[in-house]
Amino acid sequence: MRSSHVCGRALATSLIAFGIGLAVVPTASADPTDGDQTPAPNPIPGAPAPTRFTATTTDETPAASDACKQFSAAMNYAATNYEDFAYATAGQGDVVNYGDPSVSNSNVVGRTALRQAASVAMSAAATPGLQPEIAGPMQSWSMNAAKLLLIMGVRGGGDTLNSAANDLNTDSHNVQMACAAAGTRA
Repeated sequence: MRSSHVCGRALATSLIAFGIGLAVVPTASADPTDGDQTPAPNPIPGAPAPTRFTATTTDETPAASDACKQFSAAMNYAATNYEDFAYATAGQGDVVNYGDPSVSNSNVVGRTALRQAASVAMSAAATPGLQPEIAGPMQSWSMNAAKLLLIMGVRGGGDTLNSAANDLNTDSHNVQMACAAAGTRA
């Protein structure tokens, strides 16, 4: 029983670390004045060769970029505010002491953040022109965030909380992969 809360704590920590990791990933850059750079090879026979300032491929659209940025902000906000609740309930097995003031207070803060983040994620998923491959996981994340806040609201046990948090992490990963495939990041 104890391992489930440790797992939940580790899950919350890894979600936060993943979000922070994405925020500090270095970006590659090239010096446009460097004369030693050669243009990329022609990707399609007969097509004009790209210049060194032209991307060879990108599926990024303004809709994907905007929605993924909006989702990223929502996910980071939810993770940051859920973290205290995860720590306060860690190591207690399936029994969560909602009478403990730190659990009670962090429960309210976590639920509020999840409610707001779920709303923002659903709004991001409804961005006009957004590819269904990105919108679907965002909608799923929003629904699972609502599920987690409902479980917190009815004072669910640690195993149920951990299961819902796992679902949320899976959706986060799926959104991030979909955004990356579209040439942007969440």
